[in-house]
Amino acid sequence: MMAAITARRQGAEVTLLERNPRVGKKLLVTGNGRCNFTNTNGDLNCYQGENPRFAESALRSFDSGEAMTFFRGLGVVPKVEDEGKVFPWSDQASSVLDLLLDEMEYLGVKVVVNAFVQKIRKKGTKFLVQLANGSIMEGDGLILAPGGKAKPSTGSDGNGYDLARSLGHTVTPIYPGLVQLKLEGSFFPQIQGTKILGTVALLVGETVLGREQGDIVFGNYGLSGPPILQLSMLAGGLLEAGEEPVIKLTIVDRMERAELKALLGDRFQQAPERTLGFSLVGFINKRLLPVLLKRAGFTDLNRPVNRLTSAEVESIIDILTDWRFTITGTKGWPSAQVTIGGVATNELDPATMESKLVPGLYFAGEIIDVAGRCGGFNLQWAWSSGFLAGKNAAGLQ
Repeated sequence: MMAAITARRQGAEVTLLERNPRVGKKLLVTGNGRCNFTNTNGDLNCYQGENPRFAESALRSFDSGEAMTFFRGLGVVPKVEDEGKVFPWSDQASSVLDLLLDEMEYLGVKVVVNAFVQKIRKKGTKFLVQLANGSIMEGDGLILAPGGKAKPSTGSDGNGYDLARSLGHTVTPIYPGLVQLKLEGSFFPQIQGTKILGTVALLVGETVLGREQGDIVFGNYGLSGPPILQLSMLAGGLLEAGEEPVIKLTIVDRMERAELKALLGDRFQQAPERTLGFSLVGFINKRLLPVLLKRAGFTDLNRPVNRLTSAEVESIIDILTDWRFTITGTKGWPSAQVTIGGVATNELDPATMESKLVPGLYFAGEIIDVAGRCGGFNLQWAWSSGFLAGKNAAGLQ
């Protein structure tokens, strides 16, 4: 949509081919339906891929400020929330989509829905696009922006990678990103739905590869929540490479070990006859306590705390500050918010998004090997790359 609007504003005749019955299905599920459409704190550190610097030109040409100006022009009133996340004042992704569709209609962008592209070939200077119904569309330039493979129910099932390969492009290994992590352990159904504020780290051996803080949610499969989704961007690649990554969860992350030890000592002295299973109620989420304490090695949770040895107190401190989980996988493509990997960036011109292999062919969005953190960065990449692709493709006419 951004590429189509930009190219049309440059004077090009534009036809947008959409495989779904309606354009913008994936946009409706962004930001939990609120559409976190950009982030004021964006920089290259928020992106990954074989060459994250590839995104620099596009993000500089059309940054978050430009995105907010663009959407204000359509009628979207932006509001900036915590961590620089920008949402429409309406809190409705549908309103953002409605205004994009309205702008395309106003500009005269031709939209063809239920148009599943099966084959693309170039004949001379023209691109011939064959649809599933047998019809063939022709154009001077072609922008390939079909998304990746995340949330295939929205239409992005990875078909775009096959089209890119058919045109001679390389696709780097792909895997789900911003996705929940499956963890080893049979106890997760007992604590499903429990949410805490804590810190998680991703480790291979004792090497910390990433650390995030925020709301962490237990599911019947493992863990979710923004910090877990962020770490999944690294974990997926490690799993693909045959590594054995581990999640370290720190439940008590806002005090030093000595302070925690003193706090527990005071609690146990104040109520020495309380049972171990009840002794931490009011401090630690009580739904977690039975599982936590059993993982710490305790079998009898009815023991009075005045019978705990020093070593047993240390084991409680250990589990509260360093609870480890082996990662067994992710929730996969249906649950993923973004695709890691994609069309190799060394085959594209970062200043224009044009293919270095096929003149007149442009790429935009998730199909490219650029993926952003959670928080509006992937939509910003869509706007930035779409803007550059549309602007430069329009010059072909």
